[in-house]
Amino acid sequence: MVSGGSAIRGSRVGSGPMGEQDRGIQAERLTISYWDALGNETVRHFAANLPEEEIPETIDSPASGLPAGRDKNNPPAMAKNEPYKTHLAYVKERRSDEEAKQILDEALQRLRQRRGTA
Repeated sequence: MVSGGSAIRGSRVGSGPMGEQDRGIQAERLTISYWDALGNETVRHFAANLPEEEIPETIDSPASGLPAGRDKNNPPAMAKNEPYKTHLAYVKERRSDEEAKQILDEALQRLRQRRGTA
């Protein structure tokens, strides 16, 4: 005895004789490859009617985190990170040692005047 079941085994419900005909037409698109310094390729798809200036020249590579560009032979270099600067480092950039000494002397003089020890 044969149990009931689909007459067409292995087919999906809703699929036609040619497969995925009813799913519509795929929109036109541009396929652009980006390359990082380690040689990893990342492919991005953009709408075909997107203006060229809106397509990014570089992206962050999801594989390495490095910047990736369109030129495989000349990928963008990794940006050099500046070390964290303290407030004092920024002040030293703006003031010379003589200016710093003069400002400190003026501040100490005002403090002594307020305390009455000048």
